[in-house]
Amino acid sequence: MKIGFIGFGNMAQALARGLVRGGAVEAACIGACARDRAKLQRNTELQGFRAFDTAAEVAEFADVVIIAVKPYQVEGVVTPIRETLKRKIVVSVAAGVTFDDYEQMLTPGTAHLSTCPNTPVAVCEGIVVFERRHSLSPEQLASLEELFSHVGLVLSVETSLLGVAGTICGCSPAFVAMFIEALADAALKYGIPRADAYRMVSQMIVGTGKLQLETGQHPGVMKDAVCSPGGTTIVGVGELEREGFRGSVIAAIDAILG
Repeated sequence: MKIGFIGFGNMAQALARGLVRGGAVEAACIGACARDRAKLQRNTELQGFRAFDTAAEVAEFADVVIIAVKPYQVEGVVTPIRETLKRKIVVSVAAGVTFDDYEQMLTPGTAHLSTCPNTPVAVCEGIVVFERRHSLSPEQLASLEELFSHVGLVLSVETSLLGVAGTICGCSPAFVAMFIEALADAALKYGIPRADAYRMVSQMIVGTGKLQLETGQHPGVMKDAVCSPGGTTIVGVGELEREGFRGSVIAAIDAILG
């Protein structure tokens, strides 16, 4: 299977690296185009990906064409190559551009799916949220589910929830990175070298997330398992609650979606 990216920014590069790292495809089976040809060349050359001059060339090359430009650029990119795209599987990672939008832009009968991935797909620990409404055959859908399973968890949601899911999965890595930085600063304050602090905090987050996924435990139960009566952890939990930790997280999502 050949994968083509129209647009090769951070999200597209993360997906491309993850697909290769996860063993889904060989690097030579990935091609891309972008407006800045020099930057594209730099971003593809070292990875072994192919660089193309135009979207039309990418569409001809690929079996799966991933639309990874800014949302306002999608129509201008898709419309000129819609006849080629009708023979392909079109996957969108453009935020907010959903099934109905592509139905207007693409030739009737084109197989297409809108998704929301996040940047941890680069290390095969990401999330790819599928819009439940699509025009794929059962075989095409199964093929994409298998493809993207190499880079992380694959979930499907209704169109009305795609934006929410995209916000939770796509924006939250920034929040988690801030949390990593803050905990590492605290470790540094008490004498732990910064490099060690980053590694231990990041591994703690990976391990906690994996524990929840594998056990299915409610996060509150996991929290309680660490909090002994009269112990140290509950003191920290109380301080986070006093500072409105959970309310601040929810308010951040409200601000994005509001």
